[in-house]
Amino acid sequence: MATSSILTNIKITDPQKVEDFVEALDISAQEPERRPSKPIIPLVTNIGEIRKFMGMENRENE
Repeated sequence: MATSSILTNIKITDPQKVEDFVEALDISAQEPERRPSKPIIPLVTNIGEIRKFMGMENRENE
């Protein structure tokens, strides 16, 4: 698992690198603009639409 890499203790002694690290953490904590990598497929919850999709529009209670 990747948890070992995020639970590692680090020691930064250079003050400029500390500031850069804290700034990077602040930027990553802000709300990022995310775009889905794939198109979102809407969920079909209407029983009539599901039957139509499955080719069962004429069948009742199956």
